[in-house]
Amino acid sequence: MNKGKYYITTAIAYTSGVPHIGNSYEIVLADSIARFKRKDGYDVFFQTGTDEHGQKIELKAQETGVTPKAYVDHVAGEIRRICDALNTSYDKFIRTTDDYHEKQVQKIFKKLHDQGDIYKGYYEGMYCTPCESFWTESQLVDGKCPDCGREVKPAKEEAYFFKMSKYADRLIEHINTHPEFIQPVSRKNEMMNNFLLPGLQDLCVSRTSYKWGIPVDFDDKHVIYVWMDALTNYITGIGYDTDADSSGQYKKLWPADLHLIGKDIIRFHTIYWPIFLMAMGEPLPKQVFGHPWLLQGDGKMSKSRGNVIYADDLIAFFGVDAVRYFVLHEMPFENDGVITWDLMVERMNSDLANTLGNLVNRTISMSNKYFDGRVENKKIGVDAGAEDVDADLFRVLTDTYNRVSRKMDELRVADAITEIFTLFKRSNKYIDETMPWALAKDETKRDRLATVLYNLSNAILVGASLLEPYMPETAKRISEQMNASLVDFAVLEKCAAEQDTEAASALYPSGGQVTRTPEILFARQDLAEVMEKVEAMFAQRRGETGEEGESGMDEKFVELEPKAEITYDDFDKCQFQVGLVLECEEVPKSKKLLKFKIQVGGSTRQILSGIKQYYKPEELVGKRVMVLVNLKPREIAGQMSEGMILSAADEDGNLAVMTPERFMPAGSEIC
Repeated sequence: MNKGKYYITTAIAYTSGVPHIGNSYEIVLADSIARFKRKDGYDVFFQTGTDEHGQKIELKAQETGVTPKAYVDHVAGEIRRICDALNTSYDKFIRTTDDYHEKQVQKIFKKLHDQGDIYKGYYEGMYCTPCESFWTESQLVDGKCPDCGREVKPAKEEAYFFKMSKYADRLIEHINTHPEFIQPVSRKNEMMNNFLLPGLQDLCVSRTSYKWGIPVDFDDKHVIYVWMDALTNYITGIGYDTDADSSGQYKKLWPADLHLIGKDIIRFHTIYWPIFLMAMGEPLPKQVFGHPWLLQGDGKMSKSRGNVIYADDLIAFFGVDAVRYFVLHEMPFENDGVITWDLMVERMNSDLANTLGNLVNRTISMSNKYFDGRVENKKIGVDAGAEDVDADLFRVLTDTYNRVSRKMDELRVADAITEIFTLFKRSNKYIDETMPWALAKDETKRDRLATVLYNLSNAILVGASLLEPYMPETAKRISEQMNASLVDFAVLEKCAAEQDTEAASALYPSGGQVTRTPEILFARQDLAEVMEKVEAMFAQRRGETGEEGESGMDEKFVELEPKAEITYDDFDKCQFQVGLVLECEEVPKSKKLLKFKIQVGGSTRQILSGIKQYYKPEELVGKRVMVLVNLKPREIAGQMSEGMILSAADEDGNLAVMTPERFMPAGSEIC
């Protein structure tokens, strides 16, 4: 059933630097909403991207010694790589340096100028370079930028201005008559009381003090100010055209159903952007949600302190789906969330390894032990008490879709995940109540035992189906182990709407065969070991490894039989590069081989490596490794290997994959 279109966007990431996990949270949140809506019958279009102009980037490029375009090309590539590493399902990745976007921004600016909404003047005030914002003295907080708290400097320059006050009353009326427009409500109150009701000042929309921006095509001294450039991506990315018929895609998708943004830029999206749209004669987005921040619990993330947590770090420690679970589950609806290493280990062990992983593993193992892996619904209870236990499980099972759907309608994603884990916890309780191991001792209760294991398998399959938007790979792995397809949301919705517990309790195909060897979904983590690795990682970034033997005085050594000398020309034939491990899995029927999907520069390649006895696949996903990339491809165990991963081995048989000492982008040359 098609429930209509659903257009969702994130704020486009500013390319002044590589985002940390607090910045990356937003793309995962948007992805979970987009995936849920797709499964729920909507025709979803999910757009994200990068914001690439402005004075801050011009200065960063100068400091780095590259052109602004080269600088943003690199950072935008890293941002997109992180989006992909977090398994996000965006449909469009827009860059504000894309030609079609720049042309439309120029057209929009000219249109608004020609109709009298933009005029030329002079701006004099206090300017914050990081925020790219002008402030009056009265707006400063303790003499600093009210948004970021940094230093501001006096500035005066010729500029074009937008007549904000012309549309203020119309925007106030829209907000009052559309209570769903700004969420949460606290953000709405902040915008009304702090900005709209006191009166809007005209907005500076061009600059002359730097060049890295979209030129005003009728006044080449000016470049278009970042917010008019950045905000319009939401329409240019789907085919808006100012002076021609916009594309069919634009007409289908606009207005956006949801702009998902950080609370720090709510003003730009609920005041500037709606007013621009009003002036352009375009509909306003249906909803803007200003989500809270994800903060580091043991202090502010700082590059100088070497404690910034990146998505790659967390993926390397815990795996992609565990990271997705953590950032989604730990973020409250309205207040800031906190990220700490010990809390992540706790969630990994209690929620993922125990509540979910152990449930799946125990159920499959018992099905194999007692019925040779066959799962069959005998629909048999032993007595009234046993049947009541079944009925209670079925009630929870049947209504979980409704509870999850209601939470998602309110954008309470963390609460939606909690509802799914309530079903998993109820299933674990069901094991304790029915005691399959006791039933197995009585031959007369064999059919009841089969029914109990069927009921568990059915509940797991339903839970995994609902979990898919948040932890897609985990849901897939569960369904593969259960040897059953995930259940369509339309089926779950029908069962919930009709409160049809009988249908909901029989969604797993009776007679199905589960896998013979259940895999561990999530391995338990030892906090002390994790923290030791974390400290080593941060110390490495600070350049303070502090390892014993660093001077070489106590260092053990290994003697190797020398090989024949080679020339520089011989060595020059080898191309070594940094590769990012995107995927890693065991090669079936092989005792030694792991199969890797590795990103090297802008391409990916498959590499097989005989290091299975030294690493679990999940330990290597997200790592940066050293790769010999121009090794002639060859077939190993029936699969092609397109390169070689470099490792070090000692005389005791220990092996370590070679990784760069510091962060290096995928594709960096090793020389």
